[in-house]
Amino acid sequence: MKIAKLAFGLICLAILASNIVTMSRWSEARGVYDDICYLRQAHLFQRLGIGGLNTNAHLDYDQYFEGKLKQIAFAEWQDPLRWPCHNPMPSGKVVMQYPPGTGFLLALFPEGNQVVPLYIAASLIVCGLALTGIAMARTLPVIVGAGLFGALAVYLMINPAKASYSIAPTMALCAVAGFLTALWLTREKRSVLLIALVGLLLGASVNFRLPNALLAAGYAIYLALAFLRTRTLSGFAQGLGFGVAVLVGMAPTLVAQAINAGSPLATTYGSADVVAPAFDLAVLGHYLRDMQFVLIVLAIGTTAFLLRVGEGSVRQVALVAAGNLVVNLGFFLSHPIFTPYYIVPIAMLSLWSVAFAWLMQPEQARQATPLGREPTSLGVPSR
Repeated sequence: MKIAKLAFGLICLAILASNIVTMSRWSEARGVYDDICYLRQAHLFQRLGIGGLNTNAHLDYDQYFEGKLKQIAFAEWQDPLRWPCHNPMPSGKVVMQYPPGTGFLLALFPEGNQVVPLYIAASLIVCGLALTGIAMARTLPVIVGAGLFGALAVYLMINPAKASYSIAPTMALCAVAGFLTALWLTREKRSVLLIALVGLLLGASVNFRLPNALLAAGYAIYLALAFLRTRTLSGFAQGLGFGVAVLVGMAPTLVAQAINAGSPLATTYGSADVVAPAFDLAVLGHYLRDMQFVLIVLAIGTTAFLLRVGEGSVRQVALVAAGNLVVNLGFFLSHPIFTPYYIVPIAMLSLWSVAFAWLMQPEQARQATPLGREPTSLGVPSR
């Protein structure tokens, strides 16, 4: 088994090395609107510090963004009302639509060499957790499963993560949150600190993409139902700790929306992005032909498997993942806009959670789990 672990570990490291070589050749001027907007946010942070939360177009008095638009031959670079990824607010300001997290992380690196270090840092986190999963595996079939998933997770950091700078840090946070979710629910005593840390990470992910707020839905449902069932102080403390931590994590976005849109709850996105749910067969067809469909099948399949054969704490993790999948897939599959990365975060969070839950359960429990076992009650460990 040591040879198998070593082999899969080397495969993950080889994919990581290949990704780093490929990433080192990336250009920050590939002509994508999202790219230059995230770079503008980073430039504001580097120039104004915390004042970079204010993305008013009038702050481009050093012509940084105008220069970026000229580089991609954007014809209306002089008119802020026509700037890509910017929207007019009722106050008259023209502001950037994205939350501030991605720009803040890019600002940690020197201008002109920001994207590659961000992707490498996120990839190292994902690879580290993939290697951790392989090291934790205790039988050959589990080693193979952990190795294949680890290799897939590392590969995804270059495709489809390259499609948006916001996906790389989101993927890293999902990997860490998945590990902590399994750790929280597989312990004999549920730790308020652990679930609060999960909430903090999920809240922080909203600073990269607003739809990441849905990643906390399954946890909220699980915690609410568990408290209603047990009515214990511990259950209440866990739910409260999680909710407060989510709000603390997403505080930068709430502050940014208050500055730019006039209210913490007001969106900086335009009407083209704020659309009502509607099932569109064309959009569903895109998902069926995309890599995301494979991830959806894997996430649903592994979650359903643990719901069927898992026991105790392992099944609790599957319940959280199932609630999350229902809410997130319901939202994105009814969202009449398709991108190659919308469903990637929820799929990866679910996969990381159930994978580590399976790895963390005692070996004797895994071997003794009968396929027809009656499910354990919500929120109450079986041991």
